[in-house]
Amino acid sequence: MNHVDNTDQSNQAGWREYLAISKTGIVMSNLITTFAGLFLAAYYTGTTLGADPLNVLLALLGSAMVMAGGCALNNYIDRDIDHLMERTKERPTVTGQLTGKQTLTYGLVLSVGGIAFLAITTLVAAVIGVAGLIIYVVLYSMWTKRTTTFNTIVGSFSGAVPPLIGWAAVDPGLHPYAWTLFLIMFLWQPPHFLALAMKRADEYKAAGIPMLPVVAGFAVTKRLIIWYIAALIPVSLFVADFGIVYTVAAVLLGGGWLVLGIAGFKIKDDIKWANQMFIYSLNYLTIMFVLMVVVHMF
Repeated sequence: MNHVDNTDQSNQAGWREYLAISKTGIVMSNLITTFAGLFLAAYYTGTTLGADPLNVLLALLGSAMVMAGGCALNNYIDRDIDHLMERTKERPTVTGQLTGKQTLTYGLVLSVGGIAFLAITTLVAAVIGVAGLIIYVVLYSMWTKRTTTFNTIVGSFSGAVPPLIGWAAVDPGLHPYAWTLFLIMFLWQPPHFLALAMKRADEYKAAGIPMLPVVAGFAVTKRLIIWYIAALIPVSLFVADFGIVYTVAAVLLGGGWLVLGIAGFKIKDDIKWANQMFIYSLNYLTIMFVLMVVVHMF
């Protein structure tokens, strides 16, 4: 089956189709980390988000638009292989509800608009937004995704910028804590995406995408996942200044993830284990970043 790209069908495109290529789930989860960056930057520069609500709105809206724009551009680039994968074969770019031109235009307009909003906050926030977008669209989607197993690491750079953008919108000087948030996000992503790649290994293989589980097998992938989680735990403690509640939670959440990871060598059902790891990773990230905000409220 080839992807459809005809103008007749594209007339059916409505807001739902555009929302679908914006990957709102990814955008919303990343906005949590953007907000954490905003909130903590305000806290550590002795101000509050309420002091400049417009700045907060522009930072969140700009970040959301850049992320959604990047996702749309990713859909545009991948429309020749998406029909080969179960999880992507119903995308509007595959079914023909959106043409390549519509998808490309939407992605570019959102991205440029988002960068403009970020530039109103601070120039540094906009520059970080541009860097994240270029890494995701050009270095990841257009190049490494189809050529090397290092695609996960390249994608991790772009996926780690939301808290940096949030912080830079308030404090363009980027306190060391901002870079710790970036590092936490960077190290979190490989175990998250490698678990997903294990779940979808057959689909990635069919699409010719060299994800690590496809190229090197599950055993190697499991080992790498464990190394990343082991590295993430001490990095998450770089901000032990956030207090005892945060520190205990970081140790318990990271330790629990590591234990589950190591258990993968005993568990017979690799796909079930990969699914558990994937769900745990989502909960880990959400709880950690929400907690960072909450412990600074009291």
